[in-house]
Amino acid sequence: MTNAQPTEAVLEVLAPDGSRRRVPVTQSPFLIGRGAETDNHLQLPDHRISRCCAALVYADGVHRLEDRGQRYGLFVNGKKIDIQALRDADTITFGVPDSFQLIFHTAQPQQPLAEILSQLEQTSALEPGARELRQVNLLLEATALLQSHLPLEDMLAAMVDRAIALVEADRGLLLEADAKAGLRPLLARERGGRSMPVKNLAPSQTAIAHAIKERRSVVEEDVERAATPLRDARSVLGQQLRSVIAIPLHSVAHLRSSGPTASAALGELLGVLYLDSRRPAAFTRMERRFLDWLAFEVATTLDNARLVHKEQERRRLEQELDIARHIQQALLPKDFQHFPHFQVTGINQPCLAVGGDYFDLMELSSGRIAFVIADVSGKGLGAALVTAVLQGTFSAMTLGQDPGNVFAHVNRFICAHSELERHATLFFGVLDTAGRLEFISAGHLPALLVHAGRVESAFPAKCLPLGLFLQAEFKTSSSTLEPGDTLVLFTDGITEAMTPREEQFGIERLQEVVRRHATAPVEQLQAAILAAVEKFTFGAYQADDVTLFIIRYHRAA
Repeated sequence: MTNAQPTEAVLEVLAPDGSRRRVPVTQSPFLIGRGAETDNHLQLPDHRISRCCAALVYADGVHRLEDRGQRYGLFVNGKKIDIQALRDADTITFGVPDSFQLIFHTAQPQQPLAEILSQLEQTSALEPGARELRQVNLLLEATALLQSHLPLEDMLAAMVDRAIALVEADRGLLLEADAKAGLRPLLARERGGRSMPVKNLAPSQTAIAHAIKERRSVVEEDVERAATPLRDARSVLGQQLRSVIAIPLHSVAHLRSSGPTASAALGELLGVLYLDSRRPAAFTRMERRFLDWLAFEVATTLDNARLVHKEQERRRLEQELDIARHIQQALLPKDFQHFPHFQVTGINQPCLAVGGDYFDLMELSSGRIAFVIADVSGKGLGAALVTAVLQGTFSAMTLGQDPGNVFAHVNRFICAHSELERHATLFFGVLDTAGRLEFISAGHLPALLVHAGRVESAFPAKCLPLGLFLQAEFKTSSSTLEPGDTLVLFTDGITEAMTPREEQFGIERLQEVVRRHATAPVEQLQAAILAAVEKFTFGAYQADDVTLFIIRYHRAA
C-alpha cells in the first residue's frame, strides 16, 4: 500500500454551536486533533479531544481514517474503529456528547458518458444497423433528460422508460431505500412509456435480495437456462418471467473514475432498478454498459434529491433552533435597575444554540425578591425544554406558594416522566429588605459570599437535585445578609471551563477574581469573571453552559 497525492476530498466540520465549515483534505497524512502543537491540519478546540487524535491517510485510491490516540475512541457512523476506509457522507465522532462532528465528502467521479459515446461510434462504424442507431438515440434522449428541468418523479420515470426500451423489457420498477434499511416502491412503468400502479408489479425478491447482498447487478437473459436459485423462485414461476434484471443503486459520490460498476459496492445503497420480461433476451456488451450508465444517472438523481432534502431539513432545524434560542433568551430577566435594596445582574451563555442553564428573578410583595439559578443535566434542545418547564413552574412563587411544596411538586413531575432522562440542580432564594434570606439549595454548587472583604463558599446543598428520587424532601434554610454583602451564584460552566491542556478554571481562581473586584458594581464584577474565564481558556470551545447571577444587598435608607 503506497501513499500518493490525495484525490479531492473535503471534511465538513459541524461545531457544537451549530456552525459549519468545509476543510479540504490536501495532503496525506492529514492530521486531526486539539490545538496546533502537534502540527494538526484540522484543529478542534474541545478539551475532550486529544491533541494527537486521528489522521486521514490516502493510499491505493482510498482515504482511511486512523485512530491515533483519541482517549474516548474514534467512531465512524456510530461504530468504534481503529482504522477504516471512508465513504462519502461518513460521519466521524469522538466518543463525547455535544462535540464536533466531521462529515467526509469525496469528489464526484468522472461520468463514463464520453467513453460510451466513443465506443458506440466505433461499433456503429464497423457494423452500422438499426440496433446501434437505437442505442445512440436512447443515449441522446437520456442525455437530454439530464439537462432538462423536469420534476424529480418525471425525470426518474423517463430514465426507467429508457432502460425498458434498451433491454426491451415488459416492466420496470424503481425502489428507494428508506430510513429503516428497507426498500419502498417509488414508481412502476411498463413498455410504451406508460405508468402502472406499483402494487401491480410483484418483482422477484430473490433477484433483488441477491443484487443487494452481492452488491452487484443481477442480469439473467433467460431464467429457464440459469443455474441459479432465480430459476425456481416463486414470483418468477408464477409470472412466467424469462429475463430479470436487478441493479443496486449506490451513492454516486463513492463511485470511482473507472466507471459506475467498478466500485459501486463501496457506496451507500440508495435503491434498486428492476426490469423483467416474459421473453428471453440477449444483451450486447455495449447495451450492458449503457444500462449501467442509466443506472448510474438514476443513482445520481436520487442522491442529489437526498442531499437537497437533507440540506432543506438542516436549514429547517437551524431556523427552529434559532427561534428556540430567541425564545429562551427572551424569557430571561432583563431589567435589574429598579430594586432600591438590591443590585442585581445575571447572564446566560449556552454552549449550543439553546442550553440547560437558566436564572430568573421575581418581584414579590413587601419589597422582597425571589431568585433562582438552575443547571439541567444534558445539553441542547432536550435540556432547554426542561428549563422552560422549571421556569414556568417556579413563577408560581409570585402567587405565594410555599417553596418546599413547589420543589416537591416539580421533583415528582420529573421523576414520574422518567423518559425525560434529566435531573436539575437549583439554588432558590427569597431575600427581603431586612437582609433575611430563605433558600433551598438542591444539589447546586455552593454560592460565593462576599462579606467584610472576605470571599467564602456559602450555603452548601442540603437537598438532592430534582428528578433523582421520588420521595426526596426539600426544606427551606435561612440566613441573614449584612448591608454590602454580595452573593455570587454560578453553574459549573464557570469552574469547569478548561484550557486546551485540560486545566480547569476551578473555584480558587473564581474566588480570587471575586476578591479583587469585590467592591466594584455588580455589572463590573460579572464582566471581570467572564473576562478571566475567557483569558484562562484562550478562547477554546467549552462544552458546558455558562450562567452567572450576582446580587448585592443594601439596607433601605
